Amino acid sequence: MRRIDTSERPMPEINPAKVCFIIEKARELLSEDVGVDPDASNPTDDGERIVLTDANNAFRRELVEFVRDLDVDESAALVALAWIGRGDYEADDWQAAVAAANDRREGPTWKYLLGIPLLPDYLQDALDAFGRSCEDYELGEDRE
Repeated sequence: MRRIDTSERPMPEINPAKVCFIIEKARELLSEDVGVDPDASNPTDDGERIVLTDANNAFRRELVEFVRDLDVDESAALVALAWIGRGDYEADDWQAAVAAANDRREGPTWKYLLGIPLLPDYLQDALDAFGRSCEDYELGEDRE
């Protein structure tokens, strides 16, 4: 991932503190799946693997509600950041990534994002590409 000169390019249309909150909540959600052995021989253990789709999971509910409350521009920016972090686009291609996110929107943003297993890593990599770090923000701070 190529880092860009942030003095020339501002952070995209979403507050980095919001992105960091989403990263933190997505990590908490994914940590619920830790410890599940994919090779377990007991089929009753399979129920433990539904954390990402379990509507009753508190971390999932909080993440879904937060992403659902984002406006259209922020939602597109969030998807574009995930794509940049995943390597589909470079930070220099920001406008193209946002345009593609708007064009490809087919349902709730939260549903799409929860389908990306490495979402927190991709978002962090994208922030890094824009010269930002979640260490610069505290959860709950300036998420407006």
